[in-house]
Amino acid sequence: RVLVMTYPTNPTGVMYSQDELNAIADVIRDKPIFALCDEIYSELNYDQPHASMEHSLHDQVVLMNGVSKAWAMTGYRIGIMCAPKKITEQLAKVHQSITTTEPTPMQDAAEEAFKNGMNDAIPMKKEFQKRRDLLYDGLAKLGFKCVKPQGAFYIFAKIPDGLEQDDTKFNYDLAEKAHVAVTAGSCFAQGGQGYVRLSYAISMDQIKEGLKRIKKYIEENKNK
Repeated sequence: RVLVMTYPTNPTGVMYSQDELNAIADVIRDKPIFALCDEIYSELNYDQPHASMEHSLHDQVVLMNGVSKAWAMTGYRIGIMCAPKKITEQLAKVHQSITTTEPTPMQDAAEEAFKNGMNDAIPMKKEFQKRRDLLYDGLAKLGFKCVKPQGAFYIFAKIPDGLEQDDTKFNYDLAEKAHVAVTAGSCFAQGGQGYVRLSYAISMDQIKEGLKRIKKYIEENKNK
């Protein structure tokens, strides 16, 4: 069995605490269950140090990461995996049969990032935190309800009452009338209906403009 853990997560940006991960680890410890942990946003945590299941359950964890987020190398498609040797040996057999080699320049760039760029994400994290706070506060003033993200660069927000509650219809209507792009919450999982995901991986000026357009849209469309 495999327990899949993703944190911080898309679309909510919610993090686990180390105590919470320790409690989960205690449930599966010494059982034939591995934790597959996607920690691609591990460098982008705002309110607490990054917590990892690897600290709780070293011998039963397969840890996944890469350079797409913290080093903004999305198009390079470089990922890494850390796991106990007995797991890695088996996964390597599968990997070599289904995956072609990444181009050498991309591997060299990723190696440089891991060797000499471990602090490169710090200024970016500080900037993302400012953008998070701006967007979160702005949405709250407009009547959106959402949990404040602790990591990544997304906000998952409940569509305010009085507006179209079908998130797909709301998504298209907002794009057509306000020229603001969001993602319908139902695209992610059951339970996402009535929510939208907003990304703040854009400039402060763009966030301000987007909030201005959403405000105008709400004024023109609420309770209609």
